[in-house]
Amino acid sequence: MPVISIDLGGTKISAAIVAEDGTIRMRRLVGLEGRTGEAVGKLLTDLALECEGEAQNLGLELRSLGVAVPGISRQAEGTVWAPNIPGWENYPLKQELHRALAHSEATVRIESDRSCAILGETWLGAARGCRHAIFLAVGTGIGAGILIDGRILHGVQDIAGAIGWTALDRPYRAEYVSCGCFESHASGDGIARTARDRLSASPGYLGRLRSKDPGLLSAHDIFEAFDLGDPIAVDIIREAVQFWGMTAANLISLFNPEKIIFGAGVFGPAVRFLDEIRTEARRWAQPLAFSAASIEATRLGGDAVLLGAARLAAGDE
Repeated sequence: MPVISIDLGGTKISAAIVAEDGTIRMRRLVGLEGRTGEAVGKLLTDLALECEGEAQNLGLELRSLGVAVPGISRQAEGTVWAPNIPGWENYPLKQELHRALAHSEATVRIESDRSCAILGETWLGAARGCRHAIFLAVGTGIGAGILIDGRILHGVQDIAGAIGWTALDRPYRAEYVSCGCFESHASGDGIARTARDRLSASPGYLGRLRSKDPGLLSAHDIFEAFDLGDPIAVDIIREAVQFWGMTAANLISLFNPEKIIFGAGVFGPAVRFLDEIRTEARRWAQPLAFSAASIEATRLGGDAVLLGAARLAAGDE
């Protein structure tokens, strides 16, 4: 039976009607445009109602709704913490959706975007059919969706998968307070911040990155400079590859998965380094667990989360 699937991001919302085979029958994309708090909630519920109306026009019966959120979905309370959306520290999203859909019998399920990503990949993507798989989302920040024995791992406070806080280096640095060690070095924002720090500490450097406004540097700029042989960019990307490989090794040793899937915005341009990531992971991982694991890139791209939210809605998690 078709479902409504919604992927709430930090800057936009993608909503769709998804058929049982994963075909997207209808899709809407709307920017948040600075909305906060209840205004984001209203936009999300309006999109859900729009999808419901479109389903009726198509002669489809919808019984469930799956929502992916960029933060923590508190399963017991039905509330959401989304750090990039002001006013969503403890937002009652499930209650809002039930209220909006009170005329129907639709089931509402909400999960973190990282958890939905691994649901999408195990349904239709690189980890199809796996019961033990991890999606490592490397974008502006870093998170991991962890599927063990066919079930999403939540933890006691639904925080499981906050992999950005993995401790991979020492000594401890002040910048780790806000997002953790791994994210500080190897996320999109972390790569850009590291470049700014290196430029500040290298006044005599005259490479490609010096032509950029340091305050506007992005991970894209660092990858571009890497391709041109810029020494600072090369060092930063090589360090990130080591961190990605070490983290994959840690996940393999801890959870013994069938697959580690790399995805989100940085993978993208970083997908070319998968062989190097595998080589690095092999050095650090438990050997038997590594031999059973495959490290791959997403096959669903930007639709991994949206399709995972559809799988969630269908109750197949």
